[in-house]
Amino acid sequence: FGQPAFAQPAPVSPNVIVQHKDLDLRTESGARTLDRRIWRAVVAVCGTASDFDLEGKNDIQRCRQDTKTLASAQAELAVASASRGEPIRVSSIQK
Repeated sequence: FGQPAFAQPAPVSPNVIVQHKDLDLRTESGARTLDRRIWRAVVAVCGTASDFDLEGKNDIQRCRQDTKTLASAQAELAVASASRGEPIRVSSIQK
């Protein structure tokens, strides 16, 4: 006889919305500000690991690299079109 199966909720990746409608993305200053906001969001969604947890530190570093790459692609589209309305959702792809 098998054990009963219980539905488990799917893991939810943490995400942060990065607003940019207050920025003029046609300027270098606006694009730099957007990049800083994205980096802060990447750090927030990937979290941190103890200095004594080398594997955890490596996981965080990979998460940050992958998440930044994904978010930067969205930002490039926003900057290219100088869009001022659609926020950028930064989501971890590794959790």
